Amino acid sequence: MKKILNLLKNNPALKMMIKGKGEIVTNEASDEAYLIASAFLLKKKTMIIVKENQYQALELYRELSELLSSVCYFPSDESLRIESVAYSYELVGERLNAMAMLRKEPCVCICHMHSLSRFITPVTLFNQSLMTLKVGEIIDPQELRKKLIHIGYHTSQRVDSPFYVSRRGGVIDVYSIQYEDPIRIEFFDDEIESISFYDKDSQRRTQSVKEVEIYPATDMLFNKEEVEEVIKKMDELHEKMSLQEEAEENLEEHLFLDKEALRSEDYNPRIYQYLSLFSETSSILDYADNAEIITASYLNISKSYQRYSEENFYYFHEMQEVGEMLKGLVLTHNPSTLLKHRDIDFIAFKNKDDQVEFRTRPAQIEMINDKVFINQLKDYLTFDKVLICLNEKTQVNSMLRFLEEHQLSYTVVGSEDSIYDGINLYQGQLNRGLEFVDERVVLLTARELFHVASKKKGYVKYKDAKVLHDYNELNIGDYVVHDTNGIGQYMGIKTLVVKGVHKDFLYIAYKGNDILYVPVENFKLIRKYASRDGKVPQVHALNSTKWQKEKARVRAKVDGLADDLIALYAERMKQPGFAFEPDSEMQIEFENAFGYELTPDQKKAVDEIKADMELARPMDRLLCGDVGFGKTEVALRACFKAILSNKQCAFLCPTTILSSQHYRTMTKRFENFGVRIALLNRFTTTKQKKEILADLKEGKIDLLVGTHRILSKDVQFKDLGLLCIDEEQRFGVRQKEKIKEYRKTIDVLTLTATPIPRTLQMSLMGIRGLSQIETPPRNRLPVQTYVSERNVPLIKQVIERELARGGQVFYLYNKTETIESFASRIQQLVPNARIAIGHGRMDKDHLERIMEDFVNHEYDILICTTIVETGIDIPNANTIVIEDADHFGLAQLYQIKGRVGRSSRIAYAYLFYRKNKNLTEEGAKRLKAIKEFTALGSGYKIAMRDLSIRGSGDILGGEQAGFIDSVGFDMYMKILQECIDEKQGKKEKEDVPTTNVKVDGYIPENYVESDMEKLELYQRIYRANSMKELDEVEAALKDLYGELPREICNIVEKRRFEILCYHPIIENVDEGAKGLVITFTKDYTRQADGVHLFSLSNSLFKKAKLSFEDNQLAIAINDPSPLPLATKFLKDIYRTLK
Repeated sequence: MKKILNLLKNNPALKMMIKGKGEIVTNEASDEAYLIASAFLLKKKTMIIVKENQYQALELYRELSELLSSVCYFPSDESLRIESVAYSYELVGERLNAMAMLRKEPCVCICHMHSLSRFITPVTLFNQSLMTLKVGEIIDPQELRKKLIHIGYHTSQRVDSPFYVSRRGGVIDVYSIQYEDPIRIEFFDDEIESISFYDKDSQRRTQSVKEVEIYPATDMLFNKEEVEEVIKKMDELHEKMSLQEEAEENLEEHLFLDKEALRSEDYNPRIYQYLSLFSETSSILDYADNAEIITASYLNISKSYQRYSEENFYYFHEMQEVGEMLKGLVLTHNPSTLLKHRDIDFIAFKNKDDQVEFRTRPAQIEMINDKVFINQLKDYLTFDKVLICLNEKTQVNSMLRFLEEHQLSYTVVGSEDSIYDGINLYQGQLNRGLEFVDERVVLLTARELFHVASKKKGYVKYKDAKVLHDYNELNIGDYVVHDTNGIGQYMGIKTLVVKGVHKDFLYIAYKGNDILYVPVENFKLIRKYASRDGKVPQVHALNSTKWQKEKARVRAKVDGLADDLIALYAERMKQPGFAFEPDSEMQIEFENAFGYELTPDQKKAVDEIKADMELARPMDRLLCGDVGFGKTEVALRACFKAILSNKQCAFLCPTTILSSQHYRTMTKRFENFGVRIALLNRFTTTKQKKEILADLKEGKIDLLVGTHRILSKDVQFKDLGLLCIDEEQRFGVRQKEKIKEYRKTIDVLTLTATPIPRTLQMSLMGIRGLSQIETPPRNRLPVQTYVSERNVPLIKQVIERELARGGQVFYLYNKTETIESFASRIQQLVPNARIAIGHGRMDKDHLERIMEDFVNHEYDILICTTIVETGIDIPNANTIVIEDADHFGLAQLYQIKGRVGRSSRIAYAYLFYRKNKNLTEEGAKRLKAIKEFTALGSGYKIAMRDLSIRGSGDILGGEQAGFIDSVGFDMYMKILQECIDEKQGKKEKEDVPTTNVKVDGYIPENYVESDMEKLELYQRIYRANSMKELDEVEAALKDLYGELPREICNIVEKRRFEILCYHPIIENVDEGAKGLVITFTKDYTRQADGVHLFSLSNSLFKKAKLSFEDNQLAIAINDPSPLPLATKFLKDIYRTLK
């Protein structure tokens, strides 16, 4: 990349950059990026670039990131109103990275007017807060934890997100924002014994290091010694205010809470407003001594600041009137003062002689067809140098073949090679093509040649979705299902002493104050109750027959479903299907023409589908993937494979709009491959329909896209080979019956965005193929998510801000009865906005017309219920406002939020709940979760229960919903699995049994405090069904918790013994008056070497007694701690068996 920049060394604009004073005319962000990167490489001096707004700053950051590695981004929200109610951890993380980077080395830092003007941690305080920890260092673990909380870290039982810390005995986990992975610090007393990074999902250590640096977890650190002085200033400002009674009460309440937050160093968003009362404040400019300051453009920044100041004036006044804020506070620096000594200003137009123009033009080339492209390329050869920069290896190979076919000479260059005259081919990430007029150089990229953008650089952290560790996590109060006793309520873990032995039990409450204590090792008998719509179940009474009757009723119904599933599978297996041809050169060429490399999940799905298609039996495969994860591309590769085998394809969509969108996508994707595509839906004219039906019958159409219309009797294919169905669950009963008929004879591929739970995957295995795409897309940014009390001025501002950038807004309001009057209120807030309403009680055609108009930007705001289309791609709608967000399930919130963020623009989701309304604990948890799960792909990684259950209902049929509710989802799946296994003649897989051995084994309170974590620990131990698995679990527990206490070692030792007892020669294990008695089977007794057994029992120091009774051998071990001896004895026996 340096070689490209070196070409500009004699450019007049670059010379001005080197000189460091003046005004330069540029066209767009890419021009600025080339000039900044070239100047930085030559000067190696820190530069701070100030743009007008966040969108422009992020655009420049992306462009510059492709040219330089030493670049950082210092963002912030563009509204103090938004920032006062919601805190974006993504933005905080990015700011902290920039602050740390600026103090270390020369770099380019990009900010915008709003982020430049914000107060941040004073430089001296930031430097003091940075921690370097080394192996061998002496520091008290509790003291370290306190220090981390002091610099902004939140405490958590488990650390898998930045800004969190946890302590478990002699182990501290902390996640500092600059690292890809969290850090585990293990102590021996107060000495750091080891420092390692660990995987945030598995929680296992990955890499040991000698030292780490830890950044603070907030950019609002203040001097604690000044807090009381600041509180005094707050009181003085308060005394000067005169408010009405209600506002005064409100202010007093806020001030009380804010003072407590200041004293306890709780860095919540409200603390920001008091930073100016401390003796020292900083801006980002303070972090870079002698940095060059470049504005783009200063005039626009000044105008923007004027608007920002006016907006803040009204906001402050409004907040002060209602007692939310003190008068006299200063909340920002003045950018005009900060930028007084700017060095370079990028401007849009030349109006003075001393201004220099950086002369570039956008590349004018497009791969419409080979002939046009060759002519355009030859025109560019009048330039001295043509550099073709492509993102992916597949694109480079495709271009190489093309140039060779057309006998055009070229040179393949690497990042350090010189650029030669003529055509140069380079693999790298550049965003757009440019003509450098003065240098006579043209740059062409994948954007022009393949219509794809480069991989965008987004935020540093939060790019991986946070994983819910187990979607069966049990919280106190959750309903559970016991195999034999039915539905009860989980009330926690209790440690009880039974016959002198401490043991942990699950405490479950039943009807009529009945209580059931279940030993924790028997947790497999318990399943968390979950239903389709979060239905609260009726609790059973212990020992009642009602539960057994309920189970029997469900089993009878499920038995019929299992019959249907297996019958359909058997019928398909009998039918002679069509074996499609293996991949040809044309198939490979079609796949290479795709602008991106497939994700590993996409590749796997494509391979699985092709393997099915090449078998001589009908395929029935389900393709699951979140919205925007590339299911369509996978399906199109299958379609092309079918077309190359001279078969026709049908692509069935649930709505007219979706079918139109798919048609446009397919037309573009197949445009150079001679595929004849037709669209059949409500928008198709009568004349067009007639032609399409005739052509279809004659085989002139390869691929038909449409709604359920394509299932009509008059639609006749000449030779249909593949049917792709998008979201099958959304079709009616009649259509599903027709699809069922197709399944018996042709290949069927079903696409769904609803995740399928693992339990159902296992049940369907061998009955129906399943492919999953779980990898998030590369180019989309996370949706900025804000959770707040409902705030009318804030709603007005977020809508106006989206409309001001030419975008559109989804407004989710889920009350059909009052949606019209609500829309009127929104219209009064934004009088000039064009507003449409959409809800499920509308006529279907009318609703589709509204959606089509919204897609075409006939409306600015769509106020709608959840019924409105989720799969539609509207890249221009990038703000969603959700009213009463606490009423929605987590899955719904995730899917609703997924409607925005479908383009390269920053997208926003605002989740409002009613002011002064007490949120239910469940509602608060949901809102917290959705805010944390801003990352893409969390739809899968969260593994949300309600979404999974809905997915199961969709696949198994809606009539099963009531049965799922009656016994809970997990019990339903267990019954279904048992029925299918029974009918297929499979033996039930036995788990390692638990044995009746008295062991003082429990998890002490001082080791693990949380019941949920205790249960997870037990589950990990008791899910181990082999010595190898148990060894891995034990190693993982030591990794996570440090050395295990004796009580937990006893639990592990007991499990080790149980695994050994799971052997065909052992019949029974019990502990009683004779000690621990192991009884062998009669078969083993007949063939056992008695002398050897006697010798082994003697080796146990006369603590073991061998006996023979009822033709069975048994050994009794009488010792206060019999397990180690029994384990040794069994291991010795098994060695002789081998």
